[in-house]
Amino acid sequence: MSRRVHAFDRAPGADDPGAALGADALGADDAVGLADRIRRGEVSAAEVRSAVAARAARVDPQLRGLVLDRTDEPVGGDPAGPFAGVPTLVKDNTEVRGWPTTNGTTAYTPAPARDHAEVTRQLLGTGLDVVGTSRMPEYGLNASTEFADAEPTRNPWDPRFSAGASSGGAAALVAAGVVPIAHANDGGGSIRIPAAACGLVGLKPSRGRTAPNATGARMPIDLVTDGVVTRSVRDTATFLAAADRGRRNPALPPVGLVEGPARRRLRVGLVLDSPTGAAVDADTRAAVVDVAELLGKQGHDVSPASSGVDARFVDDFLDYWGLLAFSVVTGGRWLHGRTFDPARLDALTHGLADHYRRALARTPVFLHRLRRVAQTYAELFTRHDVLLSPVLAHTPPEIGWLSPRVPFDELRARLLDYVAFTPLCNVAGSPAITLPAGAAGNGLPVGVHLSTPVGDERTLLELAFALEADRPWRRITDGDTAGTG
Repeated sequence: MSRRVHAFDRAPGADDPGAALGADALGADDAVGLADRIRRGEVSAAEVRSAVAARAARVDPQLRGLVLDRTDEPVGGDPAGPFAGVPTLVKDNTEVRGWPTTNGTTAYTPAPARDHAEVTRQLLGTGLDVVGTSRMPEYGLNASTEFADAEPTRNPWDPRFSAGASSGGAAALVAAGVVPIAHANDGGGSIRIPAAACGLVGLKPSRGRTAPNATGARMPIDLVTDGVVTRSVRDTATFLAAADRGRRNPALPPVGLVEGPARRRLRVGLVLDSPTGAAVDADTRAAVVDVAELLGKQGHDVSPASSGVDARFVDDFLDYWGLLAFSVVTGGRWLHGRTFDPARLDALTHGLADHYRRALARTPVFLHRLRRVAQTYAELFTRHDVLLSPVLAHTPPEIGWLSPRVPFDELRARLLDYVAFTPLCNVAGSPAITLPAGAAGNGLPVGVHLSTPVGDERTLLELAFALEADRPWRRITDGDTAGTG
């Protein structure tokens, strides 16, 4: 098997590769394990924060996943929450009172937020201490955390490669061991894509499961759902249970705390062909087929399936993606004040906005068709309980492949070839989870994607626990470049 490398092999001044997950107050625990040690008094929250600061100082000059480091002045969470004292990061499109929010752009000068976003309050309600903010590409429009005028966020398994996006900073720092859990949100795959790229668990909850996202609420179709990226299924399950308990949506069935696999056997639909027509690379296809075989051995009925949509969905989503960029270009001053200068937006944002200008007359038609996708997608689950597919059509690209400096037409084609499977669940409002599924030939993680009908996160978590138990995934651990955990 090829050698697996990570950022600590090349970190400036690093003389002990992999030491980010070392013998300090954080240890190698997931968030549940760390919270338990804090509760028992084995370590204090202050000691844990000091360890976060030390790890960030060591690896972030290479990874560049942080925007703000506030480990010396955290926003404390509910001491009665399940994650009490556990440090986390909030993505840089979500307000934390008194902190600036940049949305990954230099197009305006951010002022300190007047109040917490609802999602921030929900995170704090689980007990998490917010110790900083994580990087994202401009307005979350790209699938790689890269910038026209700044260093990119790099993949901790190998810094030559992308960490994904738009929650790329969060995923890079969780995978690297700086924090065990971090906030993320997803409007087209932005939890699941970086989780797959960095070898993490990334659950996009059902629309309305977590607190409303202010950006999503302004959209004609709300695509955005907030959640977390983690290194273990139980962290994701614990977060979702606490969030759901603290803010129940009566339109969705309660999730409760999922603590392990279920005994029931499921009808699993295997989807290998993408709506975009993009070819799935050999490493990715092999990982998905391998998981399908494992599910069969676990007793599930696995059969071929389709995504239920065609190339017209891709065109409609591209038009909608352009509408979002157009709203930034034309409405940025209303959102951010006089300092907003659209000329400072990157070429991807402008290219998408120009695409929408040409599609303007199609707006009522593509919105109508996208709103009908939820019904089409729901019909798939009359034949299947779960759909299994790739997360992405190929493994993470090298830094630069998805840079906003790439000419727009070329970059658009590359993005459609890469982000081939995730947007459907955003339009349908259904939950989906990314799980690590081994390694590509170059050692980078490969993820698989599981989705269920709206409201059925429980089934996803039960399956995830079963897969994690039967095939534990690699982690970047102290002194272990193979990263098995």
